[in-house]
Parts: sequence; C-alpha cells; structure tokens
Amino acid sequence: MLPDPPLDPLNNFGPDQNVKVLPRHLAGPGERDLPAIWPFPFDDGWHLHPADEGMAFSSSPCARLWTSLTLKPDTNGQGTWTIGANRIPFGPKTWEITFDVTTPAELLHDVHAELLDVYLEDRHSDRLFADETAPYMAYAPLLARGWSHEVNVNGTQTFRSPDGLGAVLHRFSRGVSGEAAWTAWAGDLNRPHWRARFAPGAPTTLVAAFTASMISTEPLHRTVKDVPLDVRDRLYMATATTNQTPAPSPAIPPPAAPAPRRTR
Repeated sequence: MLPDPPLDPLNNFGPDQNVKVLPRHLAGPGERDLPAIWPFPFDDGWHLHPADEGMAFSSSPCARLWTSLTLKPDTNGQGTWTIGANRIPFGPKTWEITFDVTTPAELLHDVHAELLDVYLEDRHSDRLFADETAPYMAYAPLLARGWSHEVNVNGTQTFRSPDGLGAVLHRFSRGVSGEAAWTAWAGDLNRPHWRARFAPGAPTTLVAAFTASMISTEPLHRTVKDVPLDVRDRLYMATATTNQTPAPSPAIPPPAAPAPRRTR
C-alpha cells in the first residue's frame, strides 16, 4: 500500500489567493519589484542606468558600488542579482555577491538595505573594504534558532535549518581562488531553489543581514501559485490574506529573540 502523499497546506486555496508563509527560505521568489529590492535614494545621487531588456543596473554616487539584475529565464536560477564594489571608481572589482533571481525578494531587500547603511557609514570609515564584523555574527543566530552545525576537514562549516532544506556554508580557511567565502541555498544543493554567494572580501555584515532575514519569523506574503510545489508540506501557514491583515494562526511558531544586528 502506497503511503499517503504529503499534506499540502495550500490545497484548499485558489492559485491567486494571497497567503502568509514560513520558513522564508521556502517561500518562493515573490515579486521582482526593483524599487522594493533596491531601496536606494535615486533622488539623492544614486543612479539607475538604462539597460537592455532583461537587465537593470544601479550605482552609487561615488561609482565604487554597483548592483545589477540580469534575467536568464532558460537557466535554473533564472538569472542573477549582483552586488559589486571597486576601491577605485570603475576600477577592478574588489568583491562580489550574487543571488539567483529565484531568491526570496525580502531577503534581497534586507541585504541591499544593509548595503546602503554600510555605504552611508563608509564616508567616515572603510567598511566596504575592511569590515571588522566577526563571522559568528552571521551564524550565531542560526544556531540560536536550532540550525545544525557541521565542521569539515576541508576548512568549511555548514549550518542546516531544522527542516533540512536551508543551508549556509562558511569557508573559514583559504580555498581555491574564486570560491565563495559564504554560500547559502534552499532545497537540494545540486538543484537548489535558489543560491547566494558572497566572495572573499564582501562585508560580513551583509552576510549577517542575509542570515537574519532567512530566519526571521515574520511571514512572507505570496500567492498560492508562487509557492514551490515540492516544499509545501514543509511550510507553516497563516490564514489567507484579504484587504485586512489577519492574525497568524497557531501554525506559525512563536518569534524567537531577534538576531543581533546593527540598528538601522
């Protein structure tokens, strides 16, 4: 006798129904809204450059920091969000961060919001290129929320979510040139729903902003059709949303203490 199929908590809702779901890493990408993901002051010196169809590009007033979106619908990640920094305007790239387009939009927003904070502070410091944030600031909140921890002899440590479908890998020893210092993903490592990579030199505070957003207990708003089918049985769901936001059902776990991070 075949086992019963996993319970789909969204089974009784129409495809366009709005719902609120957790955990965040399994929620699906959400809306690709540039003004929401890039919270930059475009009326105060930041540039939004014209680009070809399927592309977008933004840069800071000093031209040392830039972000871009490149869509590739025929690939698994469907394209790439990229953050890059150059010590000299238009000079060689010092570090880079990339996210699959399928990464949840709220996680992207939180990293870019932190990036803007670091940029504004960088006028009085050099945190874009000499961030002194300790690595544990990025992974200690994961441990506090019950993520597992495995140290490998190849100089990496891996943190996995309680559901086994979210992971953060930290390379703490010098690896092969071009390897990311931090990698995060959801789903199967060989075919993830999304993947994020932080190159060596990228500010650790941006990694911390990303991990804090991953484990946040604030549900994400999605339409049913946008939530990945193969992970729905792992979701916690609030009641379906209408024009008024309802209170979460008991299915959503109570919030834990907020992850330590700088006050914005």
